[in-house]
Amino acid sequence: MDDLPSFDLSGKVALVTGAGRGLGRAIALALAGAGADVALGLRDIAADGGVAGAIATMGRKALTLQMDVTDLNQARAAFDRAVEVLGGVDILVNNAGGGIGDMALDVTEDDFDAVVALNVKSTFFLSQTAARHMIERGRGGRIINLSSQAGVVALPGESVYCLSKAAVSHLTRCMAVEWGGHGITVNAIAPTFIETPGTEAALSDPQFRADTIERIAALHRIGKPSEVSGAVVYLASPAAALTTGHNLIIDGGWTVR
Repeated sequence: MDDLPSFDLSGKVALVTGAGRGLGRAIALALAGAGADVALGLRDIAADGGVAGAIATMGRKALTLQMDVTDLNQARAAFDRAVEVLGGVDILVNNAGGGIGDMALDVTEDDFDAVVALNVKSTFFLSQTAARHMIERGRGGRIINLSSQAGVVALPGESVYCLSKAAVSHLTRCMAVEWGGHGITVNAIAPTFIETPGTEAALSDPQFRADTIERIAALHRIGKPSEVSGAVVYLASPAAALTTGHNLIIDGGWTVR
């Protein structure tokens, strides 16, 4: 029989940061749907958006964790808690992130530091924590970072966000090369505008929405969370065993124009 690709994550444990809403919620549910138990990293442990309950109805384990990724001590403690309760972490999804919109001439040092800490510093050190754990276990693993199409194209008023996501994409390549010998793959996903609570305010402006749809040059529509979470499941799965150091752009054709 032919060697068919497997997308089954049964017996695996995933940790997803920023799992309470938006893409993080969709990713956590998709990983559980593929068979994984899921640790939910939450900036506010009291606000999981019902994700834990939804995962439980699938027959999978869900663990909620107080995990503000900009507090590295708290984030590392949350990771250790996931290992203690769920037996280890096989998949890390660095989803938590965000930006502060401002023209480059007006960006303050505090705003710069805040965006880089949230998007780059947290990704670096949580990946480091996960890799050390995965190497010690000797079972390999998957690290998946959320970058953005903003790391590939210039978005006016988003210079710091753009540079931070470009950094995430290149950091992904560096880590993939360093950790591949331990059976750890490291990949990034770079979505376009997706219908989430985080983009709702911007996309509710008819002119901004129309311009965005026009720039999504091939498909001319806003993305859905499932169109990102499905890619995470692929990269976390045995089917993606040879895929590493890749930045998967999910942008409906924006960047190919």
